[in-house]
Amino acid sequence: MKKSILTLGIIALLASCGGETTQTSSVTNKLESFHVYGNCGMCEKTIEGSLVELDGIAKADWNKETKQIKVEFDESKISLSDIKNKIAGVGYDMEDLKAEEFVYSNLPGCCQYDRQGSDKKMQMDSVDNYESHNH
Repeated sequence: MKKSILTLGIIALLASCGGETTQTSSVTNKLESFHVYGNCGMCEKTIEGSLVELDGIAKADWNKETKQIKVEFDESKISLSDIKNKIAGVGYDMEDLKAEEFVYSNLPGCCQYDRQGSDKKMQMDSVDNYESHNH
């Protein structure tokens, strides 16, 4: 009888601990996806790397084919606006936010994408000019 009560108590304790952790993280984390202009693997490292050290970022994954970033973050620690400002701060435009010209112009040549609404355009003969780089 004592073994049964002890076993039930342990099971109840384990079940309550595991449930709270999962529920808490799913309630506070938000997943957002948005367009970030860029070209290559080096862009991917820079874009994702700009978010790695930020408090509240759980995951950041930029896809160079789709130009979409998926960011999982804790809204109580960081806002979507802060995330976008950090990405723009390293030279990358989004549809609703543009990087400073001097920051963009300091990106390596292979990372300088066609800027929307800008006179500065990349001078590339083909996509292969930047995809063949070892970044």
